[in-house]
Amino acid sequence: MNLSKSAQRVQDAIVAAGCEFSVVELPGSTRTAEDSANTIGCELGQIVKSLIFKGKESCKPILLLVSGKNRVKEKLVAKHLGEKLSKADADFTREVTGFAIGGIPPLGHLETPITFIDEDLLEYETVWAAAGTPHAVFSLPASKLPELTNGQVVQVK
Repeated sequence: MNLSKSAQRVQDAIVAAGCEFSVVELPGSTRTAEDSANTIGCELGQIVKSLIFKGKESCKPILLLVSGKNRVKEKLVAKHLGEKLSKADADFTREVTGFAIGGIPPLGHLETPITFIDEDLLEYETVWAAAGTPHAVFSLPASKLPELTNGQVVQVK
């Protein structure tokens, strides 16, 4: 199967990480967590929302991998980070990840972000993450997220 360029970049990053997860491109949208759950046919909580922020002082990219059912309390994450978070705009997001909002994967970014993982994702055996485009996803065991992303598991809500 031929993947789009962005989806192939994610598939290559998965392989480079020593994993065998497969990116699939779906006919329905996966742009939002709700769209993804509907298109895939899974629970909203199984969707990994990849949210890009930046450190308020450091301007370093911060990746939050959040369960589709949750909203982030930025102050909680800021305590783990040691600085406040600021919203990343579309230009910053594309610059540091190489991907457009709506298809941000948990790995394969141009710059390695500081990564935090919503502890609620680990309640699920399998989770689904974006894979570079609003139509591409891959599934993986939730327990693999910390290893795959070098992320720290934290409370985000």
